[in-house]
Amino acid sequence: MGISQEKLGERLGLTFQQVQKYEKGVNRIGASRLFDLSHVLEVPIQFFYEGAPSNSGRPMMAPGFSEGPPADANILEFLSTREGLELNKAFAAITDQRTRRALIELARALAGAEGELPAGDKPFGV
Repeated sequence: MGISQEKLGERLGLTFQQVQKYEKGVNRIGASRLFDLSHVLEVPIQFFYEGAPSNSGRPMMAPGFSEGPPADANILEFLSTREGLELNKAFAAITDQRTRRALIELARALAGAEGELPAGDKPFGV
């Protein structure tokens, strides 16, 4: 479901700035707000915990969202690094969809050129 931060805020009784703070992790989101969010977005509450560790040590998967291959461990490892976090924050700040798409295509092109890197200069996680 595509919804703007402003519309989401209206439905939750928040300003879009408050929604941005939740999205960026500046403010923590409480259980009751998460419950409200699941209703507005029409997703099960488990959707927000997809990939989170469970008591079994295996990632929890939300019903209906667990199809497909499991998350790549290298990606999860990268996202937990400073570079991964900075890249994610910078990408999330880009609002123009064409710019986002161009950046994704650039990253794919650079990843395709990976085979040309010297052995000692492999990207993180490879």
